[in-house]
Amino acid sequence: MEKYVILFRGINVGGKNLLPMKALVPLLEEAEFEEISSYIQSGNVVLKSSTNPADVIHKLVMDNFGFSPELFILNEAEFSSAMTNNPYQTFEGKFVHFYFCHNAIELNQEKMTKYLAESEVYLVKDKVFYLHAPHGIGRSKLVTNIEACLGQPASGRNLNTTNKVSAMLKKM
Repeated sequence: MEKYVILFRGINVGGKNLLPMKALVPLLEEAEFEEISSYIQSGNVVLKSSTNPADVIHKLVMDNFGFSPELFILNEAEFSSAMTNNPYQTFEGKFVHFYFCHNAIELNQEKMTKYLAESEVYLVKDKVFYLHAPHGIGRSKLVTNIEACLGQPASGRNLNTTNKVSAMLKKM
């Protein structure tokens, strides 16, 4: 059995794509995934599975909640690598953000130049865009336009959340 991190994109936001974690976990157990844990309602799940869980989770959510979620699934090695590659580990967790993508990132430099604030710094490593936004992301033009800059869908998590998910993985 392999350990996986499942990051749900765009759930439980603005009354759309409602997916309560308390309702999802028992369904995942019925699907014979093991050692399932979830963290906060934005959709962070760790579990063990003998195969990539994407298809099963898509079907479970569609059948029980009526929508097909976008999932970012990383095995333990991929998630650990993302954590290790974070160049902003010493900064306060709420100001450091990971944007996970499905494919290697090729930044749109024109858009990056347009939206990046002077205080913001970033690094791209494989399928992860790391952002340090010392003034927060609430008013960040870059974050508002992040997918246009990345050229693909992304799911963002701050360092506090990724640290918690990492601890959940280690506890398994």
